[in-house]
Amino acid sequence: MTDLPFRFRFRVRYGECDAQSVVFNARYADYVDISVNEYIRTLFGDYQNLLDQDLDIQVVSLTVNYRAPARFDDVLEARVRAGRIGNTSFTVHLEFYRYGDEQLVAEADITYVLIQPSKMAKTPVPARIRELLEAGAPGVLISHAGE
Repeated sequence: MTDLPFRFRFRVRYGECDAQSVVFNARYADYVDISVNEYIRTLFGDYQNLLDQDLDIQVVSLTVNYRAPARFDDVLEARVRAGRIGNTSFTVHLEFYRYGDEQLVAEADITYVLIQPSKMAKTPVPARIRELLEAGAPGVLISHAGE
């Protein structure tokens, strides 16, 4: 077993940068979303697997703390771990590092509530999903960066 959590690498695109030549703060919500989607796909398989169980997730909270600037063409590595797993919700913690120099760029916590789409109501986290979240995906690396 490895100490490394699930990792997802991607490259900063030109259009994600602002007039200060750094990644625009609002883009980090996108970075969290794509990173968590890769994490969920790794844990649960195709997202459709959740929907087929009449389950879905909705964001209820997102916090981002910025530590250092990221710029066009940087490769960022999101390191993703499950945080608190409650009765009907769970939190995912992400740390974004610049690949190559290990500079911590940002940290984020995103909390989802599990819902039953057929009723549009929250529902308890099933034991199997709880187990998958608790286990995580240590050592798994997915890269879209072409590094």
